[in-house]
Amino acid sequence: MDNGFDFNAISTDMLSLGLGALAHANYHSGYTTDTNDKWAELSVIQAAHAAELLVKARITKEHPLLIFSDLPSVSNQDTLSIDKLAEDGRTIEWSDLPKVFKTITNCNFKNADIFRSFGRLRNSVQHFGIIPNRTTTSASLETLRFIYSFIDPFINEHWGKYAIDFDEDMNSYENLPNTLIRYEIRFLVSPEAAEYSEYWMDELDYTSSEYQHIMKSRIQNALNGGETNE
Repeated sequence: MDNGFDFNAISTDMLSLGLGALAHANYHSGYTTDTNDKWAELSVIQAAHAAELLVKARITKEHPLLIFSDLPSVSNQDTLSIDKLAEDGRTIEWSDLPKVFKTITNCNFKNADIFRSFGRLRNSVQHFGIIPNRTTTSASLETLRFIYSFIDPFINEHWGKYAIDFDEDMNSYENLPNTLIRYEIRFLVSPEAAEYSEYWMDELDYTSSEYQHIMKSRIQNALNGGETNE
């Protein structure tokens, strides 16, 4: 505790914000609008923001200060406050997160190549406003693939959460899964989402037999209250 701030709350706050960014990324990558033609590009930044916050949230479960690569100096008379950290502290860079995460948590950083590759895409959008190889790369599709190949298994492993449960659309369980199924993106099926799986079956009929088998198994397992992580 310092200056009335509970440092143990950092992990919880970062997790909440990361999941909020994930909901934003799902919405902007899974849908389109006539009022803003940059949703796809924005979804890249939002998904990367979500991933960074979520990885750091897991690190802070070990200790809040471990996400900092450079701590501000304080005199003997001063204490290290959250304001001081926010103003002068430097947190771990994206490229260093896989190594630091494994070292601190003693957990494997799965899909590190996917994480690093999406970081390069994020940098291109954030710093230059462009998507490399635009004629062959869909920003929305790249975001969805990243969410469900990296963020989805990550939050499921460390908090028992599912990416499909975080979306800003009011009819998310009826709509977002159909987009993922259309692209044959494998996603973990939460018990809540599985209750709406009847809305997905028509779309599933047009996918490959392998994809159908995997997703129908996950749906059934979720309905039965089992694991969907196979």
